[in-house]
Amino acid sequence: MNQSQGLLLAGRYRLGESIGRGGMGRVWRAHDEVLHRAVAVKELTAAQYVQEADRTVLLARTHAEARAAARINHPAVVTVHDVLEYDDRPWIVMELVEGRSLADAVREEGRVDAVEAARIGLWTLKALRAAHAAGVLHRDVKPGNVLLARDRRILLTDFGIAAIEGDSTITRTGEVVGSVDYLAPERVSGANPGPASDLWALGATLYTAVEGTSPFRRTSPIGTMQAVVTEEPAPPAHAGVLAPVISALLRKDPAARPTAAEAEHMLAEAAEGRRPNTAQAYVPTQAHVTGRRPATTARREAATAAEEAPGGPHTVVGGHASAPARPVGRRRRGLAVAALTVAAALLGGAGVFGYLQVTGGGGQERSTAETAGETVGGIPADWRRVKDPEGFSLMLPPGWKRQTDGNQIDYTPDGGRRFLRIGVDRKPQYETAYLHLLALEKTLRLPEYRRLHLNSNTFRDQPGALWEFSWQAGANDTTRGPRRAIEQTYLSRDGVEYAIYMSAPADNWDATREQFDAMLRGWREG
Repeated sequence: MNQSQGLLLAGRYRLGESIGRGGMGRVWRAHDEVLHRAVAVKELTAAQYVQEADRTVLLARTHAEARAAARINHPAVVTVHDVLEYDDRPWIVMELVEGRSLADAVREEGRVDAVEAARIGLWTLKALRAAHAAGVLHRDVKPGNVLLARDRRILLTDFGIAAIEGDSTITRTGEVVGSVDYLAPERVSGANPGPASDLWALGATLYTAVEGTSPFRRTSPIGTMQAVVTEEPAPPAHAGVLAPVISALLRKDPAARPTAAEAEHMLAEAAEGRRPNTAQAYVPTQAHVTGRRPATTARREAATAAEEAPGGPHTVVGGHASAPARPVGRRRRGLAVAALTVAAALLGGAGVFGYLQVTGGGGQERSTAETAGETVGGIPADWRRVKDPEGFSLMLPPGWKRQTDGNQIDYTPDGGRRFLRIGVDRKPQYETAYLHLLALEKTLRLPEYRRLHLNSNTFRDQPGALWEFSWQAGANDTTRGPRRAIEQTYLSRDGVEYAIYMSAPADNWDATREQFDAMLRGWREG
């Protein structure tokens, strides 16, 4: 039994079993012993592991979540009953919703029927309209925050990073908040979000519901944001009557998306099994997946650009637009590159691996596909693949040898002066890799320790965290003097936690970091 189970909060809320958890907290079923009713209690577990400055922000966000939800009076928004303090952190007492999240439904069933997804989207949008009318932007609409009650109600929850009109106290300058997969393009570029940004996230959520996969998720956060800004999603194969609504909500330009009222009308029609004709007006003329565009698509784009250019239509030759269309393409690409540059900086730059290589040929992400010669894109040709007895494999430079000490697995070229350490935990004790690393950091006793960054991320399409730090090595280390380390930890699809850790002297760290990134590209679980 978890140590919190059975705890009595504020003399009235008795915690029962845990019914949900995420990167920032845990949700408990509880009993209100004063009003004799079942409630849900949200515990902010992340506040236990962060430094004081970050804890202040987390606590402020929890209070802001309660204030935001309290401002919204709508049956599709989870009701907040109370906020209380215990163990130096706040707990939120909420309406208990018996059911599961949309994310759970997709994970368990593969995807949701299009008409049912339209009904889910309709009620989620009603909740968003009520929030917007109260001056609240949700900013984290995603499948995990849409609840499907057993009585068929749809409820929107988790206003933890909501923006309240006139309140800018809980977001630090330059900070990106929200799930990367569902960030609207204008948010990636650093622009101030508006109601249209929540609608875009709703479109991405509905795409995930009917297709079973996020429309823009790639193998790295920066790759995902590149896709959000520059790519159209693959045409949904299972969206049915919902397809034009999703396309309309996912327009890159927020001004080109339907209003909330228009979107509600479209979703209402789709929920009745009818294809909403009004949605077609919002479907973009340019729709391509990856790779080279078909000539017909290029012609349509060029013709549209020519018609919108000052002076009227111009000639289209051989599938390419004449002069008026070319500046349009350059301007779009320039905005995309600028947006991704901002996004990389906000995510910590070096903390984003699977990095973006913007080239003059169209801004494609550098390929990491394995070639026939057992080399991976971006990995030196003389590296070799090593299959470890623990079941994983990785690419290593010549001369790196395996060493073990108990359960510790190291690879080193020089007896441990530089080394790569692999941890495999088949029964992880922490809910997320991020919380695990925060807990580890709390136990460190390194001379002159300095955190360089510690962020949640996505590795191989799985939730993870990246931690980089420095310290002054002493007699207990393999070398004396300044050292640095970097660790990528993540939870695999099978629930195994892998930690990929590298440490070396601080001098020439750039070369060490390049090696580490190459090792990550060559990593395989089996």
